[in-house]
This record gives sequence, C-alpha cells and structure tokens, in this order.
Amino acid sequence: MVSAALVAKVLSQAVTLAVHSWEYGTVCEALLEWKNPEWSVFGADPFPGGKLPVLNVDQVDALSYAKPHIRTDNDTLIDGAGAAGDPASLGVPALLIGKTDSVYTDAAVRQEKHLMNVVPRWPNGAISQRESLPELWADEVYMAPPFLAYYAVAKNNLALAKESARQCLLYRDVLVTPTGPWYHITGPQTTDFGLWSTGNGWAAGGMARVLATLRKSPFDSATKIEQSSLTAAIKHIIDSAIALDTDSSGLLRNYLNDTTWFGEISGTAMLTATTFRLAVLAPDSFGGKYTKWAEKKMGIVDAGIDTGTGIVSPAINPLNWHDKTPFVTGSPEGQSFVVLMHAAYRDWKAKKR
Repeated sequence: MVSAALVAKVLSQAVTLAVHSWEYGTVCEALLEWKNPEWSVFGADPFPGGKLPVLNVDQVDALSYAKPHIRTDNDTLIDGAGAAGDPASLGVPALLIGKTDSVYTDAAVRQEKHLMNVVPRWPNGAISQRESLPELWADEVYMAPPFLAYYAVAKNNLALAKESARQCLLYRDVLVTPTGPWYHITGPQTTDFGLWSTGNGWAAGGMARVLATLRKSPFDSATKIEQSSLTAAIKHIIDSAIALDTDSSGLLRNYLNDTTWFGEISGTAMLTATTFRLAVLAPDSFGGKYTKWAEKKMGIVDAGIDTGTGIVSPAINPLNWHDKTPFVTGSPEGQSFVVLMHAAYRDWKAKKR
C-alpha cells in the first residue's frame, strides 16, 4: 500500500482538477471518506441517535470544500449543464452543512423535490439523468440515490429510503446485460451500449453508498429486502468485472469486453473500492476471492501514480469515454476514485484486525 502522504497528493490533484458538478460531488465524497471516515456512511455510527451529526463545517474538509460550490438560490444545488442527477452529488454535504445553517437544508429540500417531482422518468419510473427528456446513464446511480437515501434519514422518511434503493434497481433493470455488466447509456437522444468500466464503477459505488446508508440508519430492519437486492446487484457487476479482467496491463479495460481498448485506472479503482466496501458490508458474499482480487488491482493502480505529482494514469478521458488516447494529465473523477479505493482498503484492513 502506498503512503498516506502519496494518497494526499492524489487527493490534492482531484481538488485542483475538478470543475464540473459531478466532479465536485465526487471529490467531496473522497475528502469525507479519507479524512473523516467516521462521518461517511461507511463509518461505524454515521447517524448518532438515528440522526445526522452536527459538525463544525470549518473542521471537516469535505464540507468546507463543498460549501462554496453549493447554490442556495436555485432548485438544484449547482448547475448540472443539462444533467438532472449530477447536482444531487452535492446533496450529502448540503444536508450536513444545513445542520448549522438552515439555508443549506432548504437548498437540499428543493433539490429533492426537483428530483422526485420535476425530472422526467423512464417508463419504469427511473429518474432520468437528463433534465430535458428521459434518459438513463449508469453514472446517475452514484449521484442521486445516495442523496435520496441520506435525505430519507435526515427527514425520517422510510418510504424515501426504500425509494432510493428502488431507483438503483430500476436502473439495473434497464441497463443490466445478460452477462452481468451494465450498459452505459440508453435513451432517445444518447446511447452507449458498451460495457464502460467507469459506468459500472459509478453504478456499483452508488449502490454501495445506498446500502451502507440503509444499514447504518434507523431503517435497517425495515429495509432488509432492499439491502439484499442491492448486494446482489453489486455482486453481479463485480463478478462480471472479474470474469472480464483479462487485459495484459492488469487494469480493467475501458470497455470491459472490448480487447481493442486499453486498461485504465478510473473504472478499475472504483470497482476495487466497491469490492473492499462490500467485503465489510456483506462479508458472506464478498470473501477472500474478492479481496485478493481487489488487493491485486489496487497494487496495479498504485503503480500508475506519479510520486512527484500525484497524477494517476492511464485514465480514460472523463469527458470523452470513446477517446482511445490514454488520459495522463489527471482525471478529476479518476483521482477521486483512487482515494476512495484507499479509504475503502484502510477501513477493510481495520475491520479485519
């Protein structure tokens, strides 16, 4: 395992490079899981007394980072540039900041209402990733459902807690392939029926956050069916990634089953992070076979860290997943995923002791 100082360099680059709504939300989650793991949903008691904690914003880097990016005068927490789900990636910090500044709670309330009541729906009820028309992107599962689950705890709303899991499963029902991985995008305007590794990472990672939220919340006993379904859906993705892990680089290919693609760090790191998280959340389903695979993947990802700059490569171009030129100047989401991977590994190792 690389040093904490080197992970901090990777994280610093993520903070510097992030410029889009989903990148801010993902960097915030990386900051929280790495620097204040006790308050992430993967912590031992993230909801003391069944409620959101009251934190000093200035003493929690994730919150002080997110605060200036959150809009408090709008129906969404940030401009999503046409994406309906991406602004919700800032929903968890908005709710936490709102414990000491109600303006941010009000903003989170408007974001939840916008998602639930305004954004278009797929015919099965899945909330669209786009504002203008119904369209499902695997990325959405990391953006909106974890916020809805967290919001449910904040508002003591069991129905919404169940809905957060249902949204993940509605996405699965549309995007999952017979062999296990998910397609990337389906819709009338944009389609990508490739097995994008990062999209599968977004989906698995988002479902893991919803699972952890339900497990640690007052709704634990009332959501056992949802938790079991989420665990199975995540396992389906991880199993298929392991089955398609055949690239000579040791990294997962950008498109998992397409041998014309290079192995890259973004999808690999996120799926590895999720595997470590599930080894804690569902150890009966994610035993030694999985953690050995994840440790091997982590070592290969870490070999791509420039120890001077903290840049991790090769990544996929985060704005063009069809770009066959390896991205070596730093992917904001890829940098964050590497930090999430190390936070998950650290927490798994601590649990093993």
